[in-house]
Amino acid sequence: MMDHAIDMPIPDVEALKKLVRDVPDFPKPGICFKDITPLLGHPAGLSIAVEYLTQPWRHRHVDLVVGAESRGFIFGTAVARNLSAGFVPIRKPGKLPRKARRATYELEYGTDSLEIHEDAIRPGSNVLMIDDLLATGGTMQACCDLVSHLDCRIIGCSFLIELEALKGRGRLTDFEVHSVLHY
Repeated sequence: MMDHAIDMPIPDVEALKKLVRDVPDFPKPGICFKDITPLLGHPAGLSIAVEYLTQPWRHRHVDLVVGAESRGFIFGTAVARNLSAGFVPIRKPGKLPRKARRATYELEYGTDSLEIHEDAIRPGSNVLMIDDLLATGGTMQACCDLVSHLDCRIIGCSFLIELEALKGRGRLTDFEVHSVLHY
């Protein structure tokens, strides 16, 4: 059965919210997961979401878009295409075949790590950071730490969703931050 939101036109940002499904108590009790798979499956919704992620950066001379594993890959490659820029993935440990730089960061329930190839970004490049969700800011802060050590300029961070109550933007004060959907 088709969800009514799948058939609706996408006139504005608020309509995109209807394509994001709340999943209570996932991945653990008390957390309300924002499921973007309905938005990804909606051609107009996906297209407009990517456009809203792209718009603030169109005239900023972006050389590379860097996306965090894994949903940052979905939006990052599409935004890179819109900006005629390249794309660089930040991966979980052990996924990159060449020499990589690693950042370990704190989660509310432990630690995690991310890696980027040491030669992924040419010195002096203008870089845009992309991910699907800004919550506490830990993942993007680790990504920015990795990229900052590669002699480039981070021009900003762009997110599909920002969970404002978790104050993740406060960890990214050195960067311009843009979010499409605010909860």
